[in-house]
Amino acid sequence: MSLETIWFCIIVAFWLGYLFLEGFDFGVGMLLPVLGRDNTERRVMINTIGPVWDGNEVWLIVAAGAMFAAFPSWYASLFSATYLPLLLVLLALIGRGVAFEYRGKVDSARWRRNWDRVIVLGSWIPPLGVGLILTTTVLGLPLDEHGNRIGGAFESVRWDTLLGALAVVGFALVHGAAFLALKTAGDLRERARLFAVRALPVALLPLFALLAVVQWRSGALWTLVALAVAVVAAVVAWRKLVADRDGQAFAALGVAIAAAVVTLFGSLYPDVLPSTLDPANSLTVAETASSPYTLEVITWVGAFGAPAVLVYQGWTYWVFRKRISAAHIPPVHTP
Repeated sequence: MSLETIWFCIIVAFWLGYLFLEGFDFGVGMLLPVLGRDNTERRVMINTIGPVWDGNEVWLIVAAGAMFAAFPSWYASLFSATYLPLLLVLLALIGRGVAFEYRGKVDSARWRRNWDRVIVLGSWIPPLGVGLILTTTVLGLPLDEHGNRIGGAFESVRWDTLLGALAVVGFALVHGAAFLALKTAGDLRERARLFAVRALPVALLPLFALLAVVQWRSGALWTLVALAVAVVAAVVAWRKLVADRDGQAFAALGVAIAAAVVTLFGSLYPDVLPSTLDPANSLTVAETASSPYTLEVITWVGAFGAPAVLVYQGWTYWVFRKRISAAHIPPVHTP
């Protein structure tokens, strides 16, 4: 296997890590006003992701950085064509991070409500934007023979890319509810589980509709198998939620999104950004890859750096693995 293909697979793994880890992260923020009946319960919800949300965002930086290093032409063509959605994603992530830090600084219900709105908004916009961007790279753009986009700034906004945006949002919503069922106790946990049971069959419909569109347009027999695995895993997750097996349900959702990502990027390969005007104008792995020397250098860097990051993040999740309830939340204390 060539270094170009290896780095394509690594970048796909980075995007999968981001969708899986930041998926439940966003879902918790989206559900803040839905499941949190009072300030204490909302604090419980925020504390479930408090130790990990900033580490989860690193996967987005690593995925984009790896694209820039290994496939600069892919990076340039995709992100320049989706500049506005990407800008909204970054602004939302900044506001969300500030809201997490500032929410408890003043003992005022109005203060907390305002920052809660920022958290909710900052949890809805990124999955919408990331879903649109990733669907764009899978389904393509109107590219000329030089790899430049033809048309206006909103060429990436189409019915099929909007379907991808809804797919990521729907998955994040269910994934967040399953995570809350796994990480909380008491009434909040039961409400989260019931929400996931009721929402899963509807919220995951855009994801499977997107997979069907991609499979129909450019899929192969083996990607059809991956699509089937995604469907089966989602059914298993729903059955485990009904049976009150939240850990197994959360793992099954992880299998579902992994199989979905394999279906999407497996159908894309060997392209990295198809042209909707002429298949001959599509950007491929071989054409957009950096020089062999560059790929060798970043491979050595990744070989030493990636295990350290994975061990540290895994250790973080292990340390904060226990459930949280309202009994663990101390009284409000502000200067």
